Amino acid sequence: MQTLAATLSLTGLSPAEIQEIQAEFRHYPKKAAVSVEALKIVQKHRGWVSDASLTAVADLLEIPPAQLEAVATFYNLIYRQPVGNTVIHICNSVSCWLMGGDRFRERLCQTLRVELGEMSADGKYTVLPIVCLGACDHAPVAMLGDELLLNVNENSVDWVLGR
Repeated sequence: MQTLAATLSLTGLSPAEIQEIQAEFRHYPKKAAVSVEALKIVQKHRGWVSDASLTAVADLLEIPPAQLEAVATFYNLIYRQPVGNTVIHICNSVSCWLMGGDRFRERLCQTLRVELGEMSADGKYTVLPIVCLGACDHAPVAMLGDELLLNVNENSVDWVLGR
């Protein structure tokens, strides 16, 4: 008889992912409450959350895959498709738009030869919109990976990509 870890690793999770997710159980009253953390763990290991991984996580958490899919699609920072090594989130709030964020987005996409939502041909970058980054007083803003970039404009694209 196979162990739960062996079964899940065959269906979409590595032993390391399973171990990290199970370690989170002690911090929450119910397994289902680990949903966001479990998705973040899988994404940390793989860069994104595949359908097979999502199903395996749902099995581990003992919840329906549709319930976990609802969680995964609610959070903008959980990626359900492959992304580049670095994700650039561009704030598309009214404040950023008023301050010229659309010019930054256009120049960035033109430089990377991508449309919003696409990965660059070299796999280095994916450019995604995000509703708000909470720094309206420094608009326009973007995120390069985990780094918040303030007061960006079309002239800062080379600086952003050179970081």
